[in-house]
Amino acid sequence: METERLGNRIAVVGLGLMGSSIIVSFLKAGYDVVALTPLLEEMEIGAQRIEEQLELCTKMGLLPREKDSYATSYIVTHDYTLLQGCRLVVECVIEVEAIKKEVYARIEREVDANTIIATNTSAIPISHLQQYLQQPNRFMGIHWAEPAYATRFLEITCGKETDVVLAEKIRDEAESWEKEPTLLYKDIRGFITNRLMYAVYREGFNLIHKGHVSMSSLDRCFQYDIGAWITIMGIFRRMDFMGLSEYVNTYNHIFPKLGNLKNVPQQMKGILEEGGRGIHNLNGLYPHTESSADKLEQEFSHFNEEIYRLADKYRKKLNDLNL
Repeated sequence: METERLGNRIAVVGLGLMGSSIIVSFLKAGYDVVALTPLLEEMEIGAQRIEEQLELCTKMGLLPREKDSYATSYIVTHDYTLLQGCRLVVECVIEVEAIKKEVYARIEREVDANTIIATNTSAIPISHLQQYLQQPNRFMGIHWAEPAYATRFLEITCGKETDVVLAEKIRDEAESWEKEPTLLYKDIRGFITNRLMYAVYREGFNLIHKGHVSMSSLDRCFQYDIGAWITIMGIFRRMDFMGLSEYVNTYNHIFPKLGNLKNVPQQMKGILEEGGRGIHNLNGLYPHTESSADKLEQEFSHFNEEIYRLADKYRKKLNDLNL
């Protein structure tokens, strides 16, 4: 069923790498975007990030029209009054509650009662952030994957006071953003993808700690086994594909043996104490150089382009089969 579009004017507050990526995703979907930075001194760098993301999107061949034509479709500003008339405002500032609280107050002073306000947080519960809004019913989480314009993932999360009708409206409209949205009706810590991945991290570190496998070998299992089917099937279609009976005995045997670590894995502690941030400062679980870090980022960008197109090809075929 076709739903009423939110309107053509959307705002993103916070112009970091994720915020600028989300802005390009909205531009690509045909919206006019107010790109607002709470920090006046970040106006220039924010505009530069959006340009860089538009250029990357162009190189991937994902923009429906010439890049230069988007110059009139967005405005970079520090002026909250320009949020007036926006039907959706997405907050994408750093994960500091005091800053988010101030941003929400300034947003609510300018937008009308029908405007949906969302956060891209992946760390703070939506129900907790709702306490900072005068109208918590219109607040929800909308979490993108990076880069937002070249990934299908979108996770919409309701807080305790979220109007589910509004969340479902976003879910339905998100299909026009070329997303495959997931709607989480209850606010659980870590949301969906984080909870699933941290369960994997925990068991992975457990196996490494016990000396059963090396880190690089474990990564190869994911790259060349799970990576070969998960994009097209997910995990539960995979079970149907393999045959459910195959899993019963394995579950009974393996579940009691899974790790149950409750603290930061030992392999990470020393790195964290040194201030390690992976490729961002060349101190992580793997040895990195500036050259290897740059190559990883470049290859990931190229892979995103290819997997986006490949997943789209099979997504359409599966939709035709009602899968």
